[in-house]
Amino acid sequence: MSVREVLQAAAELVAAFASNDRDAYFGAFSEDASFVFHNVEQPLLSRDAYQQVWDGWRRDDGFEVLSCTSSQGVVSLQGEVAIFMHNVATELRLQGELYASQERETIVFRRAPSQQDQPTGRWLACHEHLSVLPSP
Repeated sequence: MSVREVLQAAAELVAAFASNDRDAYFGAFSEDASFVFHNVEQPLLSRDAYQQVWDGWRRDDGFEVLSCTSSQGVVSLQGEVAIFMHNVATELRLQGELYASQERETIVFRRAPSQQDQPTGRWLACHEHLSVLPSP
């Protein structure tokens, strides 16, 4: 277990989000991942539940991520899990309008079971919590 591996997994997750790569983005989460977003009324208790919300945003609102930049990332190794905290600056399009947000995010990672093509397992996100970054 290393901080470097977790930072790499987080960077890949953010890059997939930033490029609207749905498969790579959701592939970075375990099936049983949970999500708490400040802009969604209730917690999403599985990757599938979040995918349904995402697909609805795309279909109904023209949701498109234009950019996403991570800063001030910190990793805390906690036994079998790792906690990644960072600030994210996101630009997106909804219903033809451009939006920019400054948020703080916590992503909890755990190592996926080993597979033949990845004998040591890979880090998958199992929980994400997104909140608005407080004003200075």
